[in-house]
Amino acid sequence: MQFSKLFSFIFTFQVLVFSFCEPQQCNKNDPITTISVSQGGNANFQTIQSAIDSIPEGNSNWIHITVDSGVYKEKILLPGTKPCIFLEGSGKEETSVQWGDSGTAHHTSTFDLQANYTLVKGITFQNNHNIVDEKKNVTPAVATRVHADKCALIDCGFVGVQDTLFDSFGRHYYYNCYIYGHTDFIFGKGQSIFQDCKIFFSNGLAEPRDGVITANERSSIEDPSAFVFKNCTIDGSQGIKANLGRALELGNPRVIISDSYLADMIRPEGWNEVQEFVGYEQNITFVEVGCRGAGSNMTGRVPWINKLSDSEINQLLNLSFIDNEGWTSNFPIQILT
Repeated sequence: MQFSKLFSFIFTFQVLVFSFCEPQQCNKNDPITTISVSQGGNANFQTIQSAIDSIPEGNSNWIHITVDSGVYKEKILLPGTKPCIFLEGSGKEETSVQWGDSGTAHHTSTFDLQANYTLVKGITFQNNHNIVDEKKNVTPAVATRVHADKCALIDCGFVGVQDTLFDSFGRHYYYNCYIYGHTDFIFGKGQSIFQDCKIFFSNGLAEPRDGVITANERSSIEDPSAFVFKNCTIDGSQGIKANLGRALELGNPRVIISDSYLADMIRPEGWNEVQEFVGYEQNITFVEVGCRGAGSNMTGRVPWINKLSDSEINQLLNLSFIDNEGWTSNFPIQILT
């Protein structure tokens, strides 16, 4: 395409000084280059992956990829050598990316985000492997893996059954997102704040089964990571029950749920651990504070639920938990309300 040649020319000088080291920050004040994706043919590209592929490695200027409404049936990789990308759809109800793959979490993601300084807005990512056939056994099928630092995902959707959102590594901010799944469907060891998100528990299958929402993999007490949910809504299908989370591996898992609505599909015990954790419950940090709804009743909670001090909880709820450098203000649009 003629555009591809023009786009390469725009970045000639960048390519000449290209370095595989990531930029300390993206050049917010420089002119933003916009490229478009549409299945209708009136855009620069017809697939999201081809638009990403056109961007030179080592980019340090914000590139805005606009994606028209529609269902894009493709598997997307945003490699670590391409930071400073703003990927924007037409809204999570209007623009979706769908794929169906199952296996190890590192290889099945419909969207595999590996680049630091990435902003994604208004797109739903779905792994339909466990959804297209109600008779299948449920297996790991990741809709999105976020394995990068300083990333924000705004007004996005993540739809799957098992292992929907692999919040793998890095500091992340999720705002007004919709996360749908059944088994460990928010998992990993990211250092992340989920604010004003809706989490919906359902296996999408004809046969109802109980399940678990989070599976945090924080490895040690020195590991700064945690899942922090602020002012979220946690709801689900009728007739099945869920625990808020479990300790997936022997380590120091940490999940905080604050000022959120918990529906009656939350089991009374709230949390559980794998067999290997029995006797090591003091290493688990699961916290609920200021929550409401039928599922927030603490009467039947596991006896080992962690009670942090008010100051410790406030440190985790504060934006500085993920951003003590100001990286959330470096995006080309305002992401904080």
